[in-house]
Amino acid sequence: MTVRAAAEPLAYPATTPANAQKSWPLFLRIFTMMLATVLLVQILNFGAFLLMPPPSPTIFTTSRIAAVARSGRDASGLLTVRIADAPTIAVSNPRDLALARAIAFDLRLPIGSVVVHSGQHKGPTIIGAFRPPIPPGMVGPRLRQRRAMDDALFGDFTVSVRHPDGGWRTIEPVERLLRPWRLRFILWFVLAVLGIAPLAWWVSRRIAKPIALFAGAADRLGRDPRAAPLTLSGPPEITEAAAAFNQMQERLNRYVEDRTTLIAAVAHDLRTPLMRLSLRLEKAPDEIRLAGEEDIREMSERIGAAMAFVREMTRHVRRQRLDLRSLAESVTTDAADAGGDVTLLPGPAIGIDGDAPSLKALLTNLVSNAVNYAGNAQVSLSAGKGVAIIEVRDTGPGMAPADLARAFEPFFRAERSRNRDTGGTGLGLASVRAVARAHGGDATIENHPDGGLLARVTLPV
Repeated sequence: MTVRAAAEPLAYPATTPANAQKSWPLFLRIFTMMLATVLLVQILNFGAFLLMPPPSPTIFTTSRIAAVARSGRDASGLLTVRIADAPTIAVSNPRDLALARAIAFDLRLPIGSVVVHSGQHKGPTIIGAFRPPIPPGMVGPRLRQRRAMDDALFGDFTVSVRHPDGGWRTIEPVERLLRPWRLRFILWFVLAVLGIAPLAWWVSRRIAKPIALFAGAADRLGRDPRAAPLTLSGPPEITEAAAAFNQMQERLNRYVEDRTTLIAAVAHDLRTPLMRLSLRLEKAPDEIRLAGEEDIREMSERIGAAMAFVREMTRHVRRQRLDLRSLAESVTTDAADAGGDVTLLPGPAIGIDGDAPSLKALLTNLVSNAVNYAGNAQVSLSAGKGVAIIEVRDTGPGMAPADLARAFEPFFRAERSRNRDTGGTGLGLASVRAVARAHGGDATIENHPDGGLLARVTLPV
């Protein structure tokens, strides 16, 4: 038995282009981008430190504290007044004692009736951190301003005042979460995020692009094993992975071609012994000769169908954009002209990328099976969730569940008779599934709830 030589494998570039050899590794690119992002964030923070004015605390004079203690409320809402117990904290800070004397003098109360606890003697305050010291010998307005600040309260403080009725009132500043200086920093943060977001988006796309290309290439390989190889470009890691992917695609195509060629060679070489058998049967008795010729004729038809199936699967296809509804209209019109009860339900046009001869053969097989076994066929097309759906239904007796599971096996026939007029070779549905899967879809068959068979083919759009 002779075996035909396999087709020459496709030549895929295995070397990396010169421009890709000079590109940075992916690890170094990610590291550089992260370092640059951190540096940019630090620059923005330093810019906020330089450009933003320092936060200035709200300053309350002793006279204002006295007015609030006298009226029991603060019209500005910056101070809160509440009834409290007598203070238990012993005050020894000279500045707090001086402020308490000033407030008591303004309220015309004894000195012991006012207790001030500012806590500002515990360490430097915000205003003190931004207030430069007065040089020795300097007098004038700045010295008067310094003394005025010594007569004011700011930050976190508590003023307790005992009224003539014996009750104590505590005056404290209201802590506001969103102060003006905090709002400025929040606004700066939002602007910084808006400024960095486009850069982060661009970097993420650049890093994720090779992965997306590999995912698309793997999906394309599943739909069309003879698709063009990946372009070798980008970082060294990506070019090496692309070269390995192309070599894998080449090996898969070569594997399939070798097996397909072997099957074609076996089918072709079986014709010779069949011819010799037919010649020897000419001298046999009529009963044996007629039965033998019938078997030889059936084997020849199966061999011819197998070779046609192999040729269809191995031929070079050219994918193009086509209208699936126009293709279905052509098939149903031809079947109706041949005398079959075939209808195509109306619907919109559906565009897909595919091989027109293969898809036409798919539709022809489905319609022919329905007409031959059930006497009628109803074809419908629809689209949804990224796929085009072809459904061919008949109103025949249907199939047994065991036969449904084997319907797509090569040479399987649900019709058990050996009559060639009532059953084909058993390659029709196998060819349908092969074409559907070659386009990235699939084919199924099931009994319809209302009777008959329903064949469904899904094709990606």
